[in-house]
Amino acid sequence: MAKAVLTPQAENFPAWYQDVIARAELAENGPARGTMVIRPWGYAIWELIQADMDRRIKATGAQNVAFPMFIPMSFLEKEKQHVEGFSPELAVVTHGGGEELAEPLVVRPTSETVINHYFAKWIQSHRDLPMLLNLWNNVVRWELRPRMFLRTTEFLWQEGHTAHATAADAAAETERMLQVYRQFMEESLAISVVVGEKSPGERFAGADQTFTCEALMRDGKALQMGTSHNLGYNFARAFDICYLDADGERRHVATTSWGTSTRMIGGTIMVHGDDHGLRLPPAIAPHQVVILQLDDAVETATEVGRIADALRAAGVRTHVDARTHTSFGRRSVGWELKGVPVRIELGARELAAGRATVVRRDDRSKTTVALDGAARAATDLLGEIQQGLLAASRSFREEHTRPVTDLGEFTRRVGDGGLFLAAWSGTPESEQALGEIGGATIRCIVDADPPASHCLVTGAPAKHAVLIGRAY
Repeated sequence: MAKAVLTPQAENFPAWYQDVIARAELAENGPARGTMVIRPWGYAIWELIQADMDRRIKATGAQNVAFPMFIPMSFLEKEKQHVEGFSPELAVVTHGGGEELAEPLVVRPTSETVINHYFAKWIQSHRDLPMLLNLWNNVVRWELRPRMFLRTTEFLWQEGHTAHATAADAAAETERMLQVYRQFMEESLAISVVVGEKSPGERFAGADQTFTCEALMRDGKALQMGTSHNLGYNFARAFDICYLDADGERRHVATTSWGTSTRMIGGTIMVHGDDHGLRLPPAIAPHQVVILQLDDAVETATEVGRIADALRAAGVRTHVDARTHTSFGRRSVGWELKGVPVRIELGARELAAGRATVVRRDDRSKTTVALDGAARAATDLLGEIQQGLLAASRSFREEHTRPVTDLGEFTRRVGDGGLFLAAWSGTPESEQALGEIGGATIRCIVDADPPASHCLVTGAPAKHAVLIGRAY
């Protein structure tokens, strides 16, 4: 069998990542710096992610809406923390139609400000609450070091925005959406994540609290997969979003926002991929099963069609590859690169034996099964592969999460990757000092006992247990 030409992960992980994106035909660089063109296979993965997420979000009661991508600069300036947090990343339009604009327009970096402008208009009474909105759109953030699917100047994403009568309701919504994200990432992406609160230095600009789903990539770096923000009353006060309660008193709403993006595709590549390409979880694989027809015989085509029909009847996304003019090696390597979970290989030899060859992508093992049991065997493998990838992700993260109580030891080991469970005092000075040690950051505050009574960095009494590591 021909071999895929990929840089080995152990040799150069970033090069491997770029190779996979190119060879699996997921995406390529766009004509403007930092942009990307998502190719059909990559976009089909995103459509499956989007459909699954959309169903889960709507189950919470949220409704989809669309807002403009151009936002008046004055909107962002209403919430000081927000504009300060995003100012280095803003793309600003100053001219339109050949004339200078009276007010600059920001190309949407996120939609809190424009949505809160309309919350103030639409919310009048407690009967209007809660208001739960969700967007599927693109945003622009001017990245200095773009990397496809992880950090690009323009990217696709999902962002939710909600308004509530009380701070307690907003806090509950923040937690609910964090768990929606966690469940999706584990059940569909087969990625084991840690959930926790972001430290002040990593908090979303304008939020009271930010909560995150953090995953560990195969190179030992962490990736923030999705976040849920409790915005408290900050935006409500800035935009004067008020309602009349049941007693006729005027009160501010409490708001939340939460978001994920095409970054999840990057995470899926780096968590599951191997030196042969992608390994897609069946839940988000555009083709869950590919049947390789090995010759043009009528009997072979008939049997391939029968198996394909049985798979499709069982709800399996099935593709027949009848390109017999293309070599078997090239075809099999191509589908392996793209991460198709299961392949069935069928030709005259298999027909004569009354058996089909079934290949699973996760461990690349081959088995033969009776022709009349091929569809069932492939279907059963899908669930097994989905669960196996999740278990492998969880094991990898747990094996590469280590308690650390000595700063010198941490400094020596942080370059090796992984997550470090440490005690933290909660001060800005200690968080800043961590950032100067090998580029590590606090990924999240976790619900656990600190491994020591004193802060890893300052030696002051510990207030939190935190996970620290390098991150994308």
